Amino acid sequence: MKKIITMCVLTFTSMLTYACTDGAKQQNQAEAKEVQEPQKSEAEGDVVVMNKAMFLKDVFDYEKSQDWKYKGNKPAIIDLYADWCGPCRLTAPIMKELAKEYAGKIVIYKVNVDKEKELAALFNATSIPLFVFIPMKGEPQLFRGAADKATYKKMIDDFLLKTE
Repeated sequence: MKKIITMCVLTFTSMLTYACTDGAKQQNQAEAKEVQEPQKSEAEGDVVVMNKAMFLKDVFDYEKSQDWKYKGNKPAIIDLYADWCGPCRLTAPIMKELAKEYAGKIVIYKVNVDKEKELAALFNATSIPLFVFIPMKGEPQLFRGAADKATYKKMIDDFLLKTE
């Protein structure tokens, strides 16, 4: 009886080890694919995945200056999110729709706070989702939490695209 139990435990352990390592291998392959795939253009109306280097180049170089000066040529929204965050997953499709609707007028970026901790700290992202609305002139505004599409459209129309 002990031999049967031992064999069952060994079989289960080997299956579990195989499943775990295969899952990690698949996740690593998915991450490698994500890195290798070319980034879609913001002009196509896509949400653009942003890292620190892109932020410093295209949005604001906080390493050289403490005074906010937006570098972009269109107003922007930065969506700070995490894959495990339920409200973040609910707002992701809304951001995709808005990127298409406002293509050529605004840029929507997304920043994974688990991968880009420095950018999360820059905006004090203690809760997510956190949206940073960046107008062409003036200071960015933070919007914490999930909302419906109409709320984001109002912010875009009344704050980002408001003509003075």
